[in-house]
Parts: sequence; C-alpha cells; structure tokens
Amino acid sequence: MRHRKITNTSVELSELGFGASVIGNLYRVTPTPDAAAAVEAAWDEGIRYFDTAPHYGLGLSEHRLGAALRDRPRNEYVLSSKVGRLLVTDEQPRGIDNEGFAVRDDLRRQWDFSRDGVLRSIEATLKRTGLDRLDVVYLHDPDDHWRKAADVVILAGRYTLLDQSALDDVLPAAQELNKSVVAVGVFNSGLLSLDRPAEGMKYDYRDAPPALVARALAIAEVCAAHGTTLPAAAIASPYTHPRIINVTLGMRSAEQVARNAELHRQRIPEGLWEDLRAQGLIRSGVPAEKGHKRSSHCR
Repeated sequence: MRHRKITNTSVELSELGFGASVIGNLYRVTPTPDAAAAVEAAWDEGIRYFDTAPHYGLGLSEHRLGAALRDRPRNEYVLSSKVGRLLVTDEQPRGIDNEGFAVRDDLRRQWDFSRDGVLRSIEATLKRTGLDRLDVVYLHDPDDHWRKAADVVILAGRYTLLDQSALDDVLPAAQELNKSVVAVGVFNSGLLSLDRPAEGMKYDYRDAPPALVARALAIAEVCAAHGTTLPAAAIASPYTHPRIINVTLGMRSAEQVARNAELHRQRIPEGLWEDLRAQGLIRSGVPAEKGHKRSSHCR
C-alpha cells in the first residue's frame, strides 16, 4: 500500500483509507465481531489510515475502532476524527437514533464549533477510543456554520464518476493554496459500487433517479470496454486530480475490505478517462491522468 503525505506536514496517509461510519451501525447493525474483523483485514491489506467521528453511531464507531487499534503500534497508523458535533445526554430519547444509525438514542448531537466545544470533543473522542492522540481532526459538516468553522474540510461525494462539482470550488482552491484533499463517498452511497447499477440503488443517501442509473450504466459499459469495472474506476477516479491524496471507503466486513483493496490495486487502462470525457459522461475538466498513476510525493 503506497502512502501520500499531507502537504506541509509530516503525516502520511495510505492511499486507501478505512471509513468507520459503517461499523457505527450506519443503516443497519454491524455485529461487533464483524467490525473487529474488518479493521483487522484492513490492517492486513496495508491500510494505515482510519477515519471515525462521534456522529457515527453516537460514539459506537469510535469505541469499536479504538478497541480494534489499541494493541497496534501507534506510530504505524494515522487516526482522524471530527469535531463540531458534541455528544450530550438525550433528555427525551425515542429509543432509536433518527440520523441513520441503528443505535439507541441515549445521547444526541449538539452543534458546537467553539474553541471549548472543539477541545471537549477531542477529549471525549480520546476517552471513547482509549487512544492517546488524533493525527487529523476534521470539522464535521460545517456548511451551515461556516462563520464559526475553520478551513479544514474533507471532500464527500463531489469528485466522483457521477459528480465532479468540486472542480468548481474546492479543488481549484486546494490547488491554489497547495492543500491536500481526502476523498470519501466515491461510490455516491452505492450507485457506483457494483459492476452493473440497477434501479433501487442509492445515490447520496436517497433512491437514485432513473436518469442517474442510466448514466452509471453507460459509464459501466465504457469501463467494460476497457477491461475494467465501474467500482474499480470509481475508486481510481479521484486520483486523477493532483490534490487528492487518499480515497477512504466505508467497510463493515473483512470481505468488503478484501474486495475494495483488490479494486484499489487494479490498474485502470489508459484511455478510459479520455473516452468518458469524449462521450460526455464526465466533465471535460477532469485531468487526463493515465493508468491510475501515483504522484511524485508517494512513499
């Protein structure tokens, strides 16, 4: 597994990252043994970047990830979490979390981007994980709170095979300011995760509109013509931009880890991005990288 350095820091991320939202019971229960096996499989595949957040399962993701990493050499991996959503006691619990996680709502999320809130959030995360430090701290969903938030952002679902809108703002800013970007949500909630997309699959957490399913199928056909698959291209596509140093995927089982690691290792044939641009399936502004080439600041 290759690594890329976050610009102007000593922190290096493995090119593929482990997104721990799903082991926080996103959408459905992930048994604790499955969550532990997923983290172990990620380690065995050479993944050394792990991302979590208090939001994910009201702390469950942090508890599980910390338990799985606690006996690993601390200097051999990078851990990130997020601030901006403090967990506080829910005085009126309904029994189940209402933000997509299959957990009890004994706690609730409270927006807080203040200095005190950030420090309290980090302290609580360290307590839940049982680990000594965070290497990277992101601001969680600061879009509606930008006057209180700093300029740290993770790019979610906006530089994918179906959505390159980050070319309008985030990525040009990163290029101008010489900042690194971590890409998440590259499957756009699932629509790009299979070789042949189908009706009923999700796009950005909702049922995918028929027009997007048709477009994803068209992209899949071009991928097949080049001897590759839609999910392999979806994982590779963010690396076409020079500021993106990592793709992080949510993985809830050892089997998903193995599949995604294998997809990441596949070399994307030269000419795929050019054909997708020529057919109007991706924007003309997508850089013309060849063959999933790694950048010069890899280790």
